[in-house]
Amino acid sequence: MISVPLWLFAIAVFGIVVAGAVFYRMGRNRERRDAELAGRAAEQEALRIQREAQREAESAKSNALLEANAKINADREEFERDAKERRDEIDKQLNRLQERESLIDRKLSALDEKEQAVESQAQGLGKRERGIEAREHELQQLHDETTGRLEKVARMSQDEAKAALIEEMTETAESEAAARIREIREEATRTADREAKKIIAVAVQRLAAEQTTEATVSTVTLPNDEMKGRIIGREGRNIRAFETATGVDVIIDDTPDTVVVSCFDPVRREVARRSLAQLIQDGRIHPGRIEEVVVKVHEELEQQLIEAGEEAVYELGIRGLHAELIKLVGRMKYRTSYGQNLLAHSKEVAWIAGMLAAELKLDVGLAKRGALLHDVGKVLTHQHEGTHVELGVEVATRYGEDPVIVNCIAAHHDDVPHETTVSLVVQAADSASGARPGARREAFETYVKRLANLEKIATSFNGVEKAFAIQAGREVRIAVLPDQIDDREAVDISEQVARRVEAELQYPGQIKVVVVRETRAVDFAR
Repeated sequence: MISVPLWLFAIAVFGIVVAGAVFYRMGRNRERRDAELAGRAAEQEALRIQREAQREAESAKSNALLEANAKINADREEFERDAKERRDEIDKQLNRLQERESLIDRKLSALDEKEQAVESQAQGLGKRERGIEAREHELQQLHDETTGRLEKVARMSQDEAKAALIEEMTETAESEAAARIREIREEATRTADREAKKIIAVAVQRLAAEQTTEATVSTVTLPNDEMKGRIIGREGRNIRAFETATGVDVIIDDTPDTVVVSCFDPVRREVARRSLAQLIQDGRIHPGRIEEVVVKVHEELEQQLIEAGEEAVYELGIRGLHAELIKLVGRMKYRTSYGQNLLAHSKEVAWIAGMLAAELKLDVGLAKRGALLHDVGKVLTHQHEGTHVELGVEVATRYGEDPVIVNCIAAHHDDVPHETTVSLVVQAADSASGARPGARREAFETYVKRLANLEKIATSFNGVEKAFAIQAGREVRIAVLPDQIDDREAVDISEQVARRVEAELQYPGQIKVVVVRETRAVDFAR
């Protein structure tokens, strides 16, 4: 073991102590310096924070000042704007008040002028009134003087003159009243005669007797006279069965190779004619076969009637017509009116009505539809009670036709007022179709002769200057000499011409007699 001297150990310990003291001192100094540095840094940081706070405060202050200034400026501008608007409104109100004031001033001035004018007029009226009073006084004096002179001349007092004048006026009034009463009675008689003839003509047309062969019979040609016996049958059973099945009369007489089928219903007559022709062609004629053929022919004819109605509707361009109405239109093919085929007449009226409606800018479809159906009631007159107008209105209403169409049917003979222009067009087309030459089965020579006789009758009276037959002979217009014929004589001439036409001419429908008495005054400026 190494021994160390004590002094060296002491020196080492002392050195260690000294070194520790030195290091301690140095650490304390270092800590002090660090503390001083930290303090200075803290002071600097505090100063920096203080400066930043001051800057932020100044910035916030300046921003607040700017915002306050902006708000103040905005409030000032808004206040100035409101103030300007109020000043403008006040100026407008002042201007309106000034205008009203000026208007009131003008009205006051006008009222003053009117008041002055009224005052001047009042003064003028006062003067005129005084002048009129003076004039009336002068006229009264003149009247008294004139009355006195008239009484002296006439040797009658004023009361006597009044009585004579009243008596004369009474006689004149009684004479005129008697003439008027006579005219009214004569007019009523003429109207009654005309209506009675119209009713009789319609009744005869609807229920014509079997003697009117042209409209009620059809003929069937036989191959030989032996066929007549087969048609009659044993003890007449075949002909009885045929008449029972068809509802017609079969006339078998001495006419060679001909059998006549008679019936007022054209459809039934046509069914009978066709059935008899088929039976003759087939050769088997007995009650069972007769009933079978009649049923078959009736069904075929019904189908043909429908096809005829559809063809007419298609040809006229009419849409939406009820199937039953189409069937009735087809049945028109076997109806006549004054000898004119009803279907041909209705189609002709439809074409004319369509052209008139097109010219007048009306509904062409409605006009054609109303014209086609205007006489549809004539198909039903043989099976139902009522006039053809009433039956036509009833069937059109039943199958949902437009009220305009119903009115066309109801008003085409002026039985009811016309509600639309289309109804008037249909009536005009009906008149044009029925009145044209040749429409009602009249020969052209007969037509011309009838018009010539009509004008001849009209010109045969004294005082007649000229006469013209117009409207296809439905009207005769007579011009009389005004210096020879007075108004009362003109009425007498119209009546006498009408009576002679009724007695001497035969014509369909009625003829209107118009007497024209015209006075003309002519002078020359030289």
